[in-house]
Order: sequence, then C-alpha cells, then structure tokens
Amino acid sequence: MKKIKFPSAQTVLLLIAAFVAILTWVIPSGQFDRLAYDKEENTFIKTSNGSFISLEATQKTLDDLEIKIPLENFTSGAIYKPISIPKTYKELEARPQGFNEFILAPLKGIIQVADIIILVLFIGGLVAIVNYTGAFEAGIFRLSKLLKGKEYTLIIIVTSLIAVGGTTFGLAEETIAFYPILIPIFLAAKYDAIVALACIYIGSSIGTMASTINPFSTIIASNSAGINWTTGIYGRIAMFTIGLIICVLYIIRYAQRVKKDPTKSIIFSQKEMIEKMFLFNNSSGNSNFTFRLKMVLSVFILCFIIMVYGVSNLDWWFLEMTGIFFVGALLIGFICKINETVFVETFIKGANDLLSVAFIIGIARGVTILMEDGLISDTLLYYSSAVTEGMNKGFFINSMLFVYSGLSFFIPSSSGMAVLTMPILSPLADGVNIGREAVVNAYLFGMGLFNFINPTGLILASLAIVKVGYDKWLKFVLPLVIILAVVSMVFLTISVYL
Repeated sequence: MKKIKFPSAQTVLLLIAAFVAILTWVIPSGQFDRLAYDKEENTFIKTSNGSFISLEATQKTLDDLEIKIPLENFTSGAIYKPISIPKTYKELEARPQGFNEFILAPLKGIIQVADIIILVLFIGGLVAIVNYTGAFEAGIFRLSKLLKGKEYTLIIIVTSLIAVGGTTFGLAEETIAFYPILIPIFLAAKYDAIVALACIYIGSSIGTMASTINPFSTIIASNSAGINWTTGIYGRIAMFTIGLIICVLYIIRYAQRVKKDPTKSIIFSQKEMIEKMFLFNNSSGNSNFTFRLKMVLSVFILCFIIMVYGVSNLDWWFLEMTGIFFVGALLIGFICKINETVFVETFIKGANDLLSVAFIIGIARGVTILMEDGLISDTLLYYSSAVTEGMNKGFFINSMLFVYSGLSFFIPSSSGMAVLTMPILSPLADGVNIGREAVVNAYLFGMGLFNFINPTGLILASLAIVKVGYDKWLKFVLPLVIILAVVSMVFLTISVYL
C-alpha cells in the first residue's frame, strides 16, 4: 500500500484558507469601533461601521470612550495604528467568503506582501552570486576546521545572537536570509538541516516570545494597555534567559544524537538530497581562502550588519533592506569581475530558487485577508473577552495565555494583535486585581508559543527553504513547545500572586 505523503506547504496553506473561508459562513461578522490619531490635524478619528467622526485629541475624549490609555501614548507616536474601542462591538451584516474570494485571496496576499517577496528574491540572487564565487565553499571549509571537536558552540552562538535580535527589535522575517548561509555550515559540522533550522527559527521565536524592548510587540502592547513598557521588564528578561537556555539545551541534545548516529535524524530519509543541495565538495572545489574570497564574504556579512543597524536605528523596512542586498551583489560582482551576462543569469537563477518561498509568504497573507474581509477576528476577540471575565486571577492569566495562542492563528501580526486586543483585554486585569503587564506577558507568551508551529506565520516559508515537511517539524518541536508552555504557565501564575 502506497504511503500517504504529507502535503506541501502551499497545499497546507490553501487548505487552511479554505477552512477560514468556511468559518466566515459559520462565525457571525462583527467589529469594534476603531480610534486613530491624526498627527497633522491633532485630532482623533473614530471609525464606526464605515463612517468617520473627528474628535478632539484630549484625555477627556479617551475617558469618555472608556479607553484607559494616556493621551501622550498617541501624540508621541507610540501608538501608530488604529486601536479597538472597548464596549463598541456590534454584529454586522454577514460577509461570507465564497469561491471567488477564496481564489483571489492568495493573489491579493502576494500583492500586499510584495515588499517581502522582493526581499526574499533578492536574497536568493545575492546568495547565488556568492555561491558562484566559491566564497561560501572556502569559508565553510575553513570554519569546519576551526570548530572541529567543538561544533556545539555554533549552536549556542547562532541561537543566542538571533534570540537577542528577536527580543530587542523583533528579528523575524529577516532571518529568511540566514538559511542559505548557515545550513551548509551545520551540515559540514555533521548535523542535519533541522539543527540549522532550529537555531535560526527557534532563536527568533524565543526572542520574540520573551520580547524585552521589541517596539513591534512589547512597547506597542504596553502603550495600548495604558502602561509604561518598562513595567514587568525584569520578569521578561528572566523569562528570556530561562527560555533561551531551555531551547539551546534542547537543540544541542538533538544535534549531538544526530552527530553520533545520523539515522536518529528526523529527516534521515532526506539526508542525501539536502546535502546535495547545500553541501560543497571540498575535495574538488576551491578550499583556498584567498584575499578576494575574504572580501566577498566581508561584503556579504556587512550587508547583514548594515541591515540590522538600519532596521533598529534608521526606521528601515523591506525596501531599504532589499537595496542593501542588491548593492552587495553588485559589489561582489565587481570584486570578482563576473561577466555581466553570467551575473544576471546567476542572480535570476538564485531568485528563482526562492520563488516557492515567496509564494508561501503571499498565500499566508491571503489567509489573513479572508479573515479580515469576513469580519470574524473581532467576533472571536469579543467572545474571548466574555469568556475570561470574572475568573480568579490565576485561572484568568493562564486562560489569557491560551486565548492569545488561539487568536494568533487568526491575527499573526504582533503589532496588529496588540492594538486590536489590548484596549479590550487589558482592562479585564483590573477586575481580577492584577497588573496589566501580566496581560502583556500573556500576549507575548501566547503568541510566541503558537509561533513555533503557526502555519500562517513564517514557519512554512522557512521549511520550504530547507525542504523539510511541516509534519517533520511538528515531530521535532512539539515537545519543546509543551515544555515552554508549562514554564510560561508557572511564570504567569507566580507573577500574579507575588
């Protein structure tokens, strides 16, 4: 009997999109009113069922709307997206998403995330150019000799650095650039591709889960909850440290088992295929690390340093990041005197290699579009707030953890989740006599936990680069998710009773 093969990432997302479209026929459409700050006019704009009302930008206006957020959080730009207004939920005329909407949603998604897709394609082009020069091959050969006998340090360094990026400025989508570079290094160290994937993706996930100063989650969520973002920061630092240690030890334990016996690898059946894709044959290749190849790798690494600096300090986003990688490819072509025709063909081939990843990102966004157009996200938020109201504080905060995990399937954006839910859910903390920072932590940990496996997030795009199935990833990561869930529940329970 032929073994049933797990569907591809694109098929998984299309099945999820179909499921969401069906939900729009079952879950009532509804929406909270929204409030946005107009900096130019110094007024609030209230949106209610498609109509717009201009209001004075004063604390009294916020108090009248029962929004317990200081005015300066809006005027300073700390809250830059429309927020939900408490107690304004109303059911609207149903907007079920039919066959036409289902077909068009992935296409709309691709259009909406065109900036991310272009970044991914240009990363593919840059990596192909560097591969063409032989710099990766020579550099990995040199590194494998330096790390001989202590390869586990690579796991510690990579996971920790990416986690620091996640907890400080929300390093997430940008990590897609690291896979083509780091996978050959981990394979050369006699690990499997799951280890490379884990170091990058889990590093980013634990960092964003226990965000300390991340402006796209912690800061905007705290501001939307009406508290200072530094409230509860020491607890988040402790959770970040504990979580990172757990993740590193978990990855090392698996990696050492695979290194000792390759048949223990979850993806052992794909070993030859993946190594053929990512590993270089050093015996026949160029392992001589010349000055020119060192310059190539220096330019390549510098692209990432500039990218991180630009994102964290210069308000850069995907367009500027793409520009950096494009300039890097041109500089490398100039340094190595690559023929113009060869350069263009190589760059396009590299971009084509990541085209499937780009489509996955677009289709995932299409799922979100179906939810937004079907007006079901606010309905789920409304009933979630009703369920958790009136609980004792220990049960309440742990319920919040799972509420946010569930909502993150429908609202995978951390900043979007913050401005939509915090004005509604954070005041519930007052009723059970706990600080609102506890709800912020539940939001972070809940979203973060589900992010490890969330098919509408980045995991499917990451898996597509490594050519690993979603089922294999679940088999690897689910025990870690359970461990982190237990730790999060213990942490939240202790925090509300202290």
